[in-house]
Amino acid sequence: MYRNFSIVPNIIFGRGAFSQLGAVIAPRRITKGSYFVFVVDDVFEGKPLESRLPIEGNDLLLRVNVDDEPKTGYIDLLVERIRNYSEIIPDGIVGIGGGSTMDIAKALALMLDNPGSSADYQGWDLIQNPSVYHVAVPTLAGTGAEISRTTILTGPVKKLGINSDHTLFHQILLDPELIADVPKDQWFYTGMDCYIHDVESLQGTFINEFSRAYGEKSIDLCRQVFLEDHPDKDDKLMMASYFGGMSIAYSQVGACHALSYGLSYVLGTHHGLGCCIAFDCLEEFYPEGVREFRQMMEKHGINLPKNLTIDMDDKALDLMVTTALALVPLWENCLGPDWEKLMSRERTLELFKKM
Repeated sequence: MYRNFSIVPNIIFGRGAFSQLGAVIAPRRITKGSYFVFVVDDVFEGKPLESRLPIEGNDLLLRVNVDDEPKTGYIDLLVERIRNYSEIIPDGIVGIGGGSTMDIAKALALMLDNPGSSADYQGWDLIQNPSVYHVAVPTLAGTGAEISRTTILTGPVKKLGINSDHTLFHQILLDPELIADVPKDQWFYTGMDCYIHDVESLQGTFINEFSRAYGEKSIDLCRQVFLEDHPDKDDKLMMASYFGGMSIAYSQVGACHALSYGLSYVLGTHHGLGCCIAFDCLEEFYPEGVREFRQMMEKHGINLPKNLTIDMDDKALDLMVTTALALVPLWENCLGPDWEKLMSRERTLELFKKM
């Protein structure tokens, strides 16, 4: 049985496209007394980007903090704040920021029309009611959050996304001008999330021609961005992120992302950085990819943190291993249906000890 999956139906791409945001959402302002919620990374507070938001009437500017990756408790608090702001469900949500901000926007759009806690929906296809209309405006490129059906959340007992066709944005607006001034380390780590998506998809057991077509184009663009010099590198990286997200939509990521979830859940390591730390230890799984990744690090003068796990106690390490091994589809894509015979807890622990 082939999976019938949905994709984002509306996309705008181009430099200066952010100026069209107001016109894009205007037809969605349909409920009398309603409003839009602009979910904006608080790094933009007082910055020119925030002053360009097409805020009207009762619209709510919701600044969010992503110093830590999104937690289910934080989502629940934000949902409560919106509900306290108005008894009316908003006509739409606009998420402006990097992958974590877009994940928050997706989660809010889901939870405003579904009961309970966001932790109740961590898993696959648990959402019952359609989401509120929601729009993504990425200011970082690489996570693929703008195109994915997942909002990655850390809950009280696990780190796992809300995976649903309802999670998908209804509209994305890709403006390369918005990623021009990203700090170098953040630019690199986020971009490497995309590169690793491609490596894991293209070398995975779930690979198919649909995923291969997107993955090959995405990895080619990543090589142009991180190994060559192009004046339009921001345009290329934004499209690499889109294609990389599409590549894993019909396949899966692999060992690196599983291990990075363990780092994130136990140590709070941000996703892009965690992927880089894990990938650098996975030469036995992805030899060519790791070799090329190290070339990219050298070209851009990136030095990864070392010895993250050296002082961890056995209980914390065991939780890290349990978190990683719980991501069954990722290991199956990496190692095949018999992955449990190949990836023991001891082998997983040794990998974490390298980090």
